[in-house]
Amino acid sequence: MTATDRAQELVRVAAEAASDKLAQEIIAYDVSEQLVITEAFVLCSAPNDRQVRAIVDEVEDQLRIQAGAKPVRREGERDGRWVLLDYADIVVHIQHEEERGYYGLERLWKDCPEIDLPESARGAERTPLDEQ
Repeated sequence: MTATDRAQELVRVAAEAASDKLAQEIIAYDVSEQLVITEAFVLCSAPNDRQVRAIVDEVEDQLRIQAGAKPVRREGERDGRWVLLDYADIVVHIQHEEERGYYGLERLWKDCPEIDLPESARGAERTPLDEQ
């Protein structure tokens, strides 16, 4: 089983929205074979709390506008370090880059197939300047 067309559409919209707000290292996994609660994960990060919040707002806005989707659950917004947006079909993880490095969700889901994202939706890659 693979992620439905609807889930893949939501992934694309979420990834494009995150990229528009300069999210880093955007990646999506098809987790439909591993989980029954969702079909795909979108992971991205930002270097500071303010940018995490800006990405969250843009993802929510664009999923509502372009796909008519509203999150069924939202966690972690108060701290702005790791916000989880649960849309049932997909879950979007927007993390501060420190949390992303620490928790390493990519390591947990590396056996799941990656969902191919358009170049415009992959976000910026971290550069040595980002690590200073």
